[in-house]
Amino acid sequence: MVIDQDILNELTAKAKASPRLRMAYDLRTTPEENSQRMLNAIEPGTEIPIHRHWNSSETVLCVRGHFQELLYDNDGNLEEVIDLVPGGVIVNVPAGQWHNLKSLESGTILAEAKDGKYEPVSEEDILRK
Repeated sequence: MVIDQDILNELTAKAKASPRLRMAYDLRTTPEENSQRMLNAIEPGTEIPIHRHWNSSETVLCVRGHFQELLYDNDGNLEEVIDLVPGGVIVNVPAGQWHNLKSLESGTILAEAKDGKYEPVSEEDILRK
């Protein structure tokens, strides 16, 4: 599979049209694979709750655009803001770390990978401030 600008542009268009202002593109061959690999198009204004993943770290990098990875302590206090742009840093969020993202530019797309099959984030793994 080759991910080209046409695919990225289509993914961005779907994110812009989505009420959540984001859209995922699954990179796995089948949903039964024991990993999660995806592209996520995120537009400014999308709301991603502060959450954590107990069973996996999460690796993210910026394919296009500009976003921030935000890390929080157990009380919801912001601990660190990591700026991500293409060709910049790659972030590995440890398992159990509270985090979320903030899109800073329209057309932003990130690549994301986690261990294990997809499991929706449970209510106890969403931090309500």
